[in-house]
Amino acid sequence: MSELKILHAADLHLDSPFEGLGAGKAAQRREEQRRLLYRIAQLAQTERVDLVLLAGDLLDSDSTYAETAGALAEALGGISVPVFISPGNHDFYSPRSPYARVKFSENVHIFKSSELECVELPSLGARVWGAAFCDKYSPAMLHGFSAAKSGGVKDIMCIHGEVAAASNYNPITELDIAASGMDYIAMGHIHKESGLKKSGATYYAWPGCPEGRGFDETGEKHVYIVSLGSSCSVKPMCVAQRRYEILNVELTGGDAVSDVLAALPENTASDVYRIILRGEAAEPPQPGAVAAALEDKFFSLQVRDETVLKRDVWESAGEDNLRGRFLSRLKAAFDAAKTDTEREKISQAARWGLAALDNREEVVRHDN
Repeated sequence: MSELKILHAADLHLDSPFEGLGAGKAAQRREEQRRLLYRIAQLAQTERVDLVLLAGDLLDSDSTYAETAGALAEALGGISVPVFISPGNHDFYSPRSPYARVKFSENVHIFKSSELECVELPSLGARVWGAAFCDKYSPAMLHGFSAAKSGGVKDIMCIHGEVAAASNYNPITELDIAASGMDYIAMGHIHKESGLKKSGATYYAWPGCPEGRGFDETGEKHVYIVSLGSSCSVKPMCVAQRRYEILNVELTGGDAVSDVLAALPENTASDVYRIILRGEAAEPPQPGAVAAALEDKFFSLQVRDETVLKRDVWESAGEDNLRGRFLSRLKAAFDAAKTDTEREKISQAARWGLAALDNREEVVRHDN
């Protein structure tokens, strides 16, 4: 068997709403997503791959902008090798989907049925199998399937689904994979990359999303270059323009902005950050002021306050003024509290009250 080189990508979710960004930056991110298509196409050319497998959810919905559908057809048409698309639960195939309405080049094959289909590629000594979601949900497509092997021919599958015993999204079990007769299965649906896996004689993987879209998709993201011969290997390749990151900063008791700057990595200007302020503070820091001082260092920035009050703040309790009487009552409740959860709620109440007394921005705790 000669070696095949494959570009495997999935879960681009083009035309995502980017609700966490303002309207202008959300529109900019959608345009950048379209350019991501051309970077993937360029990578296919640079790496001299034999096949491109796109395992679903390339689009976030069937309400795709005309510019996006046009960019998808143009970028994939510019690739000089066969491209296979297996529509997923977000971009399922239907008569109104862009896959049905847009004209694609002859090198692009879109699976259009939930029944597994085989496309033979004699010049590559390979067969590509695949199927499509035709609704938001899909029963198991691979259960009971086994390809009859043909000597010297590599069997490859491109499919959107979830490795699970039960799921609404094409559940695939390890036994299904082992029985499939495939040499490699290119999967989509899970946004965190798997690395290379194996069940029986079948290798499989999902590369995750190639670029993060929210704080549940932080860090560097990849597509996979798969080398498939007598064995298999994957090479993660980053084509993302921006990253989402969460940075926890422990305050030292001085200036919050200085503490953040000291903890900040280099080259954050292209990225979307959530900075969480932690530690003890005599007074609540001001997230808005911290964000205003640092916003030019990021594409977009959120600052959240997760600090707790220093215990010495209760020293003002008992003073003959409004602040003292307010803290005195809370301190009595704090001292009587039986659990850390109760004490945390009382501390948060003190923070809100002190912010109101000082005419400061009210601080709201967030759990994620």
